[in-house]
Amino acid sequence: IRAMARIDLKGLRHSYLPNPEKDADYALKQVDLVWEDGGAYALLGPSGCGKTTLLNIISGLLAPSEGSILFDGVEVKDKSPEERQIAQVFQFPVVYDTMSVYDNLAFPLRNRGVPENQIDARVREIADMTDLTAMLKNKAAGLTADGKQKISQGRGLVREDVNVIMFDEPLTVIDPHLKWKLRSKLKELHQRVGITMIYVTHDQTEALTFADKVVVMHEGWVVQQGTPVELFERPGHTFVGHFIGSPGMNLMPCELADGGARVSGHQIDIARKIAQPKAGAKLELGVRPEFVTFVDPDRADGLPVDIVSVRDTGRNKIVETDFAGHKVRALVAEGMPVPESRAAIRFDPTYTQIYADSWIVE
Repeated sequence: IRAMARIDLKGLRHSYLPNPEKDADYALKQVDLVWEDGGAYALLGPSGCGKTTLLNIISGLLAPSEGSILFDGVEVKDKSPEERQIAQVFQFPVVYDTMSVYDNLAFPLRNRGVPENQIDARVREIADMTDLTAMLKNKAAGLTADGKQKISQGRGLVREDVNVIMFDEPLTVIDPHLKWKLRSKLKELHQRVGITMIYVTHDQTEALTFADKVVVMHEGWVVQQGTPVELFERPGHTFVGHFIGSPGMNLMPCELADGGARVSGHQIDIARKIAQPKAGAKLELGVRPEFVTFVDPDRADGLPVDIVSVRDTGRNKIVETDFAGHKVRALVAEGMPVPESRAAIRFDPTYTQIYADSWIVE
């Protein structure tokens, strides 16, 4: 019977210093998260943002300075990795070169004294899922990097008593053209086995294609957890706007006025009511290039811009404009005209956000 776990992280903080005093002393500043049973999650952020620290805390390799880790409501902070029933797949696959592929896959089960007939059935089932059936008799030493990574994944999947499988940058050493194959295979495996999977990566494409929910980390904070669409349409923090999407979000200083925002004296509509941010907060208006369109320069709500440059990416054009001294990029679909000189743009009010000290104003 497959074990499963809902994971709750409450008030987690971690410092590698003996006596942390200020936020900067913490590698994890404050993490409150719920990972539902059977979900596919990605932990996304640049190097040094706290992803691996968080992963090691969940797996039991590291005890947090503060906070709770609950599996199905039970505190596991003092339990070993074995007791937490976690499988980990690392960036550099841990494979026993002298053993056959079959024996590599069987190893975790033999370690637990599972009867050989059950092992055989399970190894063949997992080999079939991970496209390793044809190689079962081969020595692992002869395999390519992606073959070894498949063994590593297979070993994570072979135990039926696992609560969660964690993948730590599992495709970093894989050739780019094989990455998407392994990634789609992993997505398919998740749908077949329905086990909670947490995928750690600094690559937004990997995160957004694998996960149902993405947790974005920045400097020890979880800045947003959401679906890929939510992260795209309503970045909860300017870092999400900048880190996800290519090119990233346009940001410019603004002030609140007349139910919308004002940038350098120009009124900009916003589709929803904005709460009053705390006094003295640094206010910015954010809009993704996808939601910036060119309009007739004589339109009342058009914002006058100068065209600075046009870059053709094949699928679309990235047009950089100067709007009252601010750099604003617009994405124009292939085949659509780009104005020559005098131009005006409009921000879609539904997708125009206000940020106070980098956090979205609800």
